[in-house]
Amino acid sequence: MRTLIIILGTVCVISLNSCATRVRTTNAQVTIVKKRPAHYKIVKVKGKRYYFWNGRHYQKTKRGYVVVRV
Repeated sequence: MRTLIIILGTVCVISLNSCATRVRTTNAQVTIVKKRPAHYKIVKVKGKRYYFWNGRHYQKTKRGYVVVRV
């Protein structure tokens, strides 16, 4: 019984630590574009790949293309 209480206590303490990290954003509004248009350009800045159209730079993510500041 004592071992069971120790194990349950250890599990509770471990579960209190979160694996998530906090992310701060200065801009609360994020623009996500599902499909890129036919007339886009691929631009490389410091080894990273960006897509350029409509006067803005976009970065590819799992959900689509997000507007970024280069």
